Amino acid sequence: MISLDDIKRVFRGHIALNEPLAKYTSMRVGGPADYYLEPADKEDVIAIVKYFRSSGFPFLMLGRGSNLLISDEGFRGAVINLEEGLANVSLNGDLVIAEAGAKMTKFVDFCVQHEFAGVEMLAGIPGTMGGAVVMNAGAHGGEVSNYLVDVEVLRGSELQRVSKEHAGFSYRRSKFEGDVVLSASFKLPKGDKNELMKKRSEYLHQRNMAQPTNMPNSGSMFKNPQGNYAAKLIEQAGLKGKRVGDAQISEKHANFIINHGNAKASDVMTLIDLAQRTVYQNTGLQLELEVKLVGFQEEMNEKHNG
Repeated sequence: MISLDDIKRVFRGHIALNEPLAKYTSMRVGGPADYYLEPADKEDVIAIVKYFRSSGFPFLMLGRGSNLLISDEGFRGAVINLEEGLANVSLNGDLVIAEAGAKMTKFVDFCVQHEFAGVEMLAGIPGTMGGAVVMNAGAHGGEVSNYLVDVEVLRGSELQRVSKEHAGFSYRRSKFEGDVVLSASFKLPKGDKNELMKKRSEYLHQRNMAQPTNMPNSGSMFKNPQGNYAAKLIEQAGLKGKRVGDAQISEKHANFIINHGNAKASDVMTLIDLAQRTVYQNTGLQLELEVKLVGFQEEMNEKHNG
């Protein structure tokens, strides 16, 4: 087991012990992490990740905690939150550079203000750039990868710049699973600021009308099966509004599970299992999780990720 003194020898940022993770996830559930770290900057991230990897110590990269379900037991290891130390969005020539901890809303707003088009449909995605790149997040037919040029990652102990062509992007997937994304570069077409602002507002309005944005949730729970929609399948299974404890399959959008205030991860998992079993019994289709499970038994992860 790594000690606090061991971490302090290589890490300059903020450290907390046995930190409850619920307040760092958009679902507002999750037990404590042994260590919770907020790096000071990119060099701090690289140093601590290399140290943990060389020591074989488990760690988890965290942005805004969306598309994530952390168990009630929490995470045995270190959680590294990039929202404070790696949150910059900037221009480098004609490229927009977004660090991994930058919020998607900040990235979209930066692009709109600088009259860059092509990302306004991503407004409202409640995550950070790192997670969005790893899972190739998207909305309204657009994806993070559409205008991406390359990604700066820590792969093992080596700092690499991976081009879009070698990133393996597909629907909610990339080859960055297991890597630590540090930043991403984008080359975007120019647009009219007023028109972009109007489009962004329209997309946000659509999202707010269709999704339970006023309640804690982790985003879309399941990936859409090819040629179908997870929400439609769950609704047809009669599960819309189904509640376990303070967790509920949203009555507004059945592919969202919401937290009424005191939901436990175990309540959410019960609803996930119910949705998967019932949809499979009704249609033969296996709903695959879009959210990542953290701190659950390994066989549970395998079961719920296809």
